[in-house]
Amino acid sequence: MPITPQQALQRTIEHREIFHDEMVDLMRQIMRGEVSPTMVAAITTGLRVKKETVGEIAAAAQVMREMSLKVDAPAYPYFVDIVGTGGDSANTFNISTCSMFVVAAAGVNVAKHGNRSVSSKSGSADVLEALGARIDLDPAAVAACLADTRIGFMFAPNHHPAMKVVAPVRKEMGVRTLFNILGPLTNPAGAPNMLMGVFHPDLVGIQVRVLQKLGVRHALVVHGKDGLDEISLGASTLVGELRDGQVSEYEIHPEELGFAMASSRQLAVADADESRRRVIEVLDNQPGVARDIVALNAGAALYAADLAASIAEGVALADEAIATGEARAKLDQFVVATRRLAPAIKDDR
Repeated sequence: MPITPQQALQRTIEHREIFHDEMVDLMRQIMRGEVSPTMVAAITTGLRVKKETVGEIAAAAQVMREMSLKVDAPAYPYFVDIVGTGGDSANTFNISTCSMFVVAAAGVNVAKHGNRSVSSKSGSADVLEALGARIDLDPAAVAACLADTRIGFMFAPNHHPAMKVVAPVRKEMGVRTLFNILGPLTNPAGAPNMLMGVFHPDLVGIQVRVLQKLGVRHALVVHGKDGLDEISLGASTLVGELRDGQVSEYEIHPEELGFAMASSRQLAVADADESRRRVIEVLDNQPGVARDIVALNAGAALYAADLAASIAEGVALADEAIATGEARAKLDQFVVATRRLAPAIKDDR
């Protein structure tokens, strides 16, 4: 029997779980615009206060996936998503976006799902535009770009039109809710492998088990103990790994992978243009903390993609892709492809 919004709210007040089929039905009601903004705000606040369960998040992600505009991508032999929840308040340059070019240069198809900045100085969409790329590709164009360059960037608003229903209430609330952690779980290209950064240590164990329920093949969910939603150089990093249906949790330390410790403050930027400069410096093989953290995270993504047998082996492959100039060439190739595949810009003069 379907659950009403009022029943769902009462369940959260009583700190009781909304079960899978109920949550699926509730999310469909919300995404179809059948639930008032007041009730959406109340329910998502109630879920946050009681703490969303793995089952509730997985059910909500299932609905977002089914209502998304999908990218028709083939079963590439190595196919990964590199994504973060954001919200770590570190204001670093776009590490995962830079890593995308390194991973693709090493031979892995990357379907990156991203948006403009919400809490940071530069979102993935912002820095890609600053680098000269077009982000307004339709699903067919994203699929073509993925085939041509091994990179497909999916601008979230283009693929989740139903999210427009909840956008005003999310903006007015101004606090993290269930929707903040759903985005990284709803890749429209269905990449079976994933490197996901999360803003809170509790989300490591939760999100990796959500990915388990969603049938992801191999994933690393990471949180730097200095607060970064990336694998950090400033502290050890908590890792939740899903592989062959099994979950394990552990920590990794930068020194064990050959990197010197460095504060994330050295990675901070003021805006998308400064992030663009840092990305280009890394891809131009300029040594330093920025290059190190990209090599580390790209290496982990290559391991998550099953191209490398370990993170250490992945780091070596990432290092080679940067040093040979192949990662920089991949950036240039991607920018050209997006400009060719994007719709013509109308002249309103």
